[in-house]
Amino acid sequence: MSQTTVSRLERGRLDETALHTVEQVVSGLGAELDLRIRWRGEELDRLLDATHAAMVERLVQILVPLGWQCAAEATFLIGGERGSIDVLAWHERSGRLLVVETKSVVPDLQQMLSAFDRKVRLAPTIAARRGWQSNGVARAIVLAGTPTNRRRAERFAATLRAVLPSDTATMLRWLADPASPCPAALWFLSDSRVMTTIRRRRVRPARKPGGRPDEAGSLSVGTGVAAASRAPIVGSDESRMR
Repeated sequence: MSQTTVSRLERGRLDETALHTVEQVVSGLGAELDLRIRWRGEELDRLLDATHAAMVERLVQILVPLGWQCAAEATFLIGGERGSIDVLAWHERSGRLLVVETKSVVPDLQQMLSAFDRKVRLAPTIAARRGWQSNGVARAIVLAGTPTNRRRAERFAATLRAVLPSDTATMLRWLADPASPCPAALWFLSDSRVMTTIRRRRVRPARKPGGRPDEAGSLSVGTGVAAASRAPIVGSDESRMR
């Protein structure tokens, strides 16, 4: 990179620098570029919460008929470690525990896996305080089954397979008869009720009062929802990282 380019970046003049150039400089420094798009902050938070709630609701609907007792957002404070488990489930007949972490978007992988490992480690103690005696802990990270999440998961496929070697089908079979060794699965939840909470706003050409597109060709965000769209809203899920 030229000294002029580096100087421009150091002075924060990003509007004069191509994004791929910024990424090259950041990579050269051994860092990672974290680009986030914020869309009407409060509305984005509400949509992320709505998706998270829909995922938890659907999981409970799947587990309860199979004989699992469920605790949603099970909080804990053990030896200075605190947080909550999205879904903690116990199967009385087999004594198996299930720890589920739900994510509407794929967050920072390292942080997600380290937080999840801590919850799995503490799960038997958390369950015992509820009167649930366990003899094994299964674990699953459940992602909304959007194309973007699947692409991001594929990007880190080797790491995820090492930590979560089982797939959705394997986990579903085990939940119906949890007698075999406890699986660790990456589970994509594509239920229609979950997916309908993930929408992207339609972008339309700005129109003048006469109904003709703006001569400058500028764009404005419309209020309608593109029915055919299945892409998720881009955002951070850090508010639920514990």
